[in-house]
Amino acid sequence: MRALQQTSFDGPRDLRLITDAPLPSPGPGEVLIRVTAAGVNFVDISQARGAFAGGPRPPYLAGIEAAGEITAVGAGVTGLAPGAHVIGASVAGGAFAEYLVLPAAAAVPVPAGWADEQALGLVVSWPTALAALKPLGGLAAGQTVLIQAAAGATGQVAVTMAKHYGATVIAAAAPGKHEVVRALGADHVIDSRSADLAAEVRRLTGGEGADLVLESAGGPALQAGLAAAKRVTGRVVVYGLAGGKAAITNWDLVYRHQVHLIGLNIGALIQAAPQMFGDVMGELFGLLAAGVLRPGRPTTCPLADGPEALAELEARATVGKLALLP
Repeated sequence: MRALQQTSFDGPRDLRLITDAPLPSPGPGEVLIRVTAAGVNFVDISQARGAFAGGPRPPYLAGIEAAGEITAVGAGVTGLAPGAHVIGASVAGGAFAEYLVLPAAAAVPVPAGWADEQALGLVVSWPTALAALKPLGGLAAGQTVLIQAAAGATGQVAVTMAKHYGATVIAAAAPGKHEVVRALGADHVIDSRSADLAAEVRRLTGGEGADLVLESAGGPALQAGLAAAKRVTGRVVVYGLAGGKAAITNWDLVYRHQVHLIGLNIGALIQAAPQMFGDVMGELFGLLAAGVLRPGRPTTCPLADGPEALAELEARATVGKLALLP
């Protein structure tokens, strides 16, 4: 089958289209899907750079998120049958291909009436945003939330959710992306690359800072997010490192940033706190039923253009969700 193979840890430039990848087969408790759309995520870039803890080693078939039609089921699988359309994620990779094996327990039905590509994000970006806002971030109506990388796939859905929950949203994005997040209902839109981002947030909050900060931009943005959070009661949820690693010391937490610092990896949350993840997904499907969340509108491109799509995402030149079509 056709697939994209990562051949080194030198990033998307060493992502190659191959035509002789072996066709996988489902084992016990697994399903095989014919991939109709694969989601592009920053995890893919982290893996391609060797920065993802416990990630696959080259050469490997890339991609962690895909939607498609079940073509076969393994032993012991119930409730899923060939012909059903599902969305799922596999941190082990293999989504940038014509076929992918998923654990049956991780295969979520594509909502009725949605095209497969419209469901991309349903098991990665959307639950990440919701977990960061509610069970981990403790967002309540009337509070202020700063959302870094607000024009990205996770950032956009976080803006929509936060407004639904009655928060005042300060969205940080590159200037060329401001209209996108403003259209989602953000109350304030600021330049994510500003050297005075924290000062701007404090100005907008009467000097207090944000009750909650969602941080995925990485690099210097982490320090800006910490400085923008309200002292003592402010929470900073870190769920990405698109701009690279950032250091923070115990001295910083005691003398400079007296905040609640929370790390989020949705895969770890699924494994370590399955009840919390179940609650998040239940809430998520409630938002879908209520029309708060609507079908996604990813930017699509052919599978062969995957290296270029990942390079653009790494350069933060994209807006919203990207999808590859095998």
